[in-house]
This record gives sequence, C-alpha cells and structure tokens, in this order.
Amino acid sequence: MAGKMTLSDLNKTLSEMNVQSLEGVKIEGDIEIELDAGAGGVGPLFAYYFGQEAAKIAMQLINFAKAVGYPVDALMQPVAVAQAVAPAPAGMVAAAAAAEPAFKVAAQLASAKFSVGTDKTWKLPIQEVTVGATKADGGSRGVVRKLGGEKAMAFFPDAPMPNAPKITMDVFDMPIGMAKAVKMHYEDVMGSPAEWAKKAVNKFGADLVTIHLISTDPLLKDTPPQEAVKVVEDVLQAVDVPICIGGSGNPDKDPILLAKAAEAAQGERALIASANLNMDWEMIGKACKDNGHVCLAWTQLEINSQKELNRKLMKVVGLPRESIVMDPTTAALAYGLDFAYTNMERIRLGALKGDDELTFPMSSGTTNAWGVREAWMVRSPNKEDSDWGDRMLRGPIWEIMTGFTLAMAGVDIFMMMHPMAVSYVHEITQSLMGLIEAKTPDTTGWLKMGV
Repeated sequence: MAGKMTLSDLNKTLSEMNVQSLEGVKIEGDIEIELDAGAGGVGPLFAYYFGQEAAKIAMQLINFAKAVGYPVDALMQPVAVAQAVAPAPAGMVAAAAAAEPAFKVAAQLASAKFSVGTDKTWKLPIQEVTVGATKADGGSRGVVRKLGGEKAMAFFPDAPMPNAPKITMDVFDMPIGMAKAVKMHYEDVMGSPAEWAKKAVNKFGADLVTIHLISTDPLLKDTPPQEAVKVVEDVLQAVDVPICIGGSGNPDKDPILLAKAAEAAQGERALIASANLNMDWEMIGKACKDNGHVCLAWTQLEINSQKELNRKLMKVVGLPRESIVMDPTTAALAYGLDFAYTNMERIRLGALKGDDELTFPMSSGTTNAWGVREAWMVRSPNKEDSDWGDRMLRGPIWEIMTGFTLAMAGVDIFMMMHPMAVSYVHEITQSLMGLIEAKTPDTTGWLKMGV
C-alpha cells in the first residue's frame, strides 16, 4: 500500500477487513510527528507535548498489535504490577502542569530591575583619619590624605566611599637588595632618599612616601637615631605630600628611633610605623600623641591582638581615635593571602557591625608580595616545575593582585614599590569608585595578547 495514512486509519482498515492475524507480512514506512507550535514552541513545554504525542503513538501501536493478534495483554500485566508497586511520581504530573506558569516567571525575571538595599546590621562608620598637615594646620604639607570614613564594605553600593584608597611608596635611607624588576626604576636615586622620594611622587604618582630608616639596624650600619632622623628632615624638604616613617624592625631600637623621628617631624602629622605588642608600644604611642602624629598599630594576622593593641593605645596612652590606623599584616601567597584577606574582612565587618575597637582605617604592606620567591626568582629551584614565565612581569602582577585582593577587604592605604603595580592599583580602585572610567581592553586577539 503506497501513500500516507495514520496508524488509527491502518487499525480501522484491518478491523473492517476482519483480519485476525498477519503472517509473513512486513509493514514499512516512516512515522511523522506533528507538534502544535502554538502549544508552547520549543521551550520547556516541548518535552511535555512531545511526551504526549509519543504516548498517543504508543497507544496506536498497542491497538494495532492487538488487531493483528499479538498477545499485548499478557505482556502488559507485569507493567501494571510495577505501576501498582511504584506509581508514577506526582511531581511529574505537577511539573507538566507548572510548565506554563514557569514561562510567566521567566518573563517576569527578564523585565525585573536590579535594586540595592542597605545592610541594617552595619551600625558604626569607620573612623576618618587625616595624614599630613598643611601650613594652616601647623605643618608644611601641600596636601593632606584622608583615610577611612566608610559606612559599608569596600565598593559596596550601600553607602559611598568618602575617600579613595591611597598608596604610599617605599623609600629607604640606604641602598638595599631588590628584585631586578624593581631596582631598575630606582638605581639613579638609591643613594639619596630625598631624590628617591621626589621620583616616587613626581614620576610615579605616590600619594604619600614612606621613609624606612633601616640603616639603624644593629646588623646593618647601626646608625644612631639622632643621625638617622636627619633623613626624615631631608624628605620633608624634598616633597610636599604627607609621609610615613618606619624603622628597621629591631624591637629594642625602634621605639627610641621612632620617638626621635616623631620629634623631628613635629606638627607634620606623619604616620609612624609602627607600634606593636612585641616592643615598647607605649613609648611609640606617646611619641605620636605628644607630637601630633598618627600611629600605625601593627599586629600579625590575629583579630584579638589587633583589638588589644588598639584598646591599649586608646586607654593607656590616650591616643584619640582619629590618630590610629591598623596594619593587620599582609601575607601575599596562596593560603597566606587568603588568611590575610579573611582577617581584614572580619575586622571590617566587625567594625561596621558595632565593635568600636576595630573601627579604624587599615593599611597593607603590599610590598610583602616581593618576598614571595615566585615574584622575583628567575626560575623554580625544582627541576620538575614548569616555566614560571617572565619574572619582569611576574613580580608586578603579584603586587597588583595582592593589592587588589586586599582592597576588596577594605584596605585604605597600600605600601607599595613597583611603579606599574602602583599605577594599576590606583586605576582599579578609582574605577571601582566611579572616579575614572574603567578601560575596556580589546580582547579579540586575547590568545596572542601581550602584557
């Protein structure tokens, strides 16, 4: 038989012919399925309607099989028993019934507008701290830098950030060993801290400069404090941005050194780095209070130690809240960076939620990124390792990623070294605040893209 006919028509024809069984007969042909496009198209309802049509076909085939004498009833009994034992899940029926409403939900989602609310659990703002003093304030700086003041997490739309994160670039009072990628930018000024500071500000755009008086270390030059602080005076003369003053890290000598430095920079409202629980924090805090400076409270990745030091500086020394900045320590590699981020984020969340012992701006020693061997070594010491790539790029990228990561946790001031890293962190943080337009790179050839 040639031409088209439906299965029901074939079944009817055989019935009318009173055919009881067929032997040695082969029925060939193609099965065509027509779906009503108006019943749901090819969206989520497709499967439902396709299943419905498939069920109709199955019933036609069963009827046809019965008509030609195939023992369908005997074969269907085990199926009926199985269905009785494990009936079809009600969810299948419900899913089909809910398919059309799902389309309506999708349409509603497509037209919905994103809106932002305010986290009602954030009770306290971060203390705003001013570093630097102009002539009107008793200093000699041309500008001041304001830190903190946030009422929400960094870059959250809940509340605007009143002050963009700032970057202070490192200057040392003697030439030191550096990674080649960094040293190449400062070789011409490493013998003069004042010229080094000028270059950091005038060429590389530093918001502040940090003078590290490392020559005072007994294991280096053991420079006397009264001699070392002359460098502070030279740097103050060379630049008009606010300065930070750091020691060598020697717990016995730093308190004496920083007290002398605070006297030499009296009235300039410098950031003195730093007081910590492992040295005479009281002497350093008192020097900051007596000479009108801001004290950097440094602890090592431990939130309760940070609270303790902040409390002692306020309660024992009597430092006003607007004269404290925290440094919870920056770790720059793998789990260490994760830990540093988590610690800083917890500090900022705790402050916003009402812990007034933590409501201070945060500083990051982002330069610590250069302590990671992957940032500066030519290649891995392990022969089995793959190529690490161009070390002239690895280091800056490491510093950038460290800074950007901790910016998201709420850091207000970054201590950095590499000019390219400084530029990128500036750009990233300011674009997130909407102060500058973010650059959209052309990624059409990203597989061959150079950096």
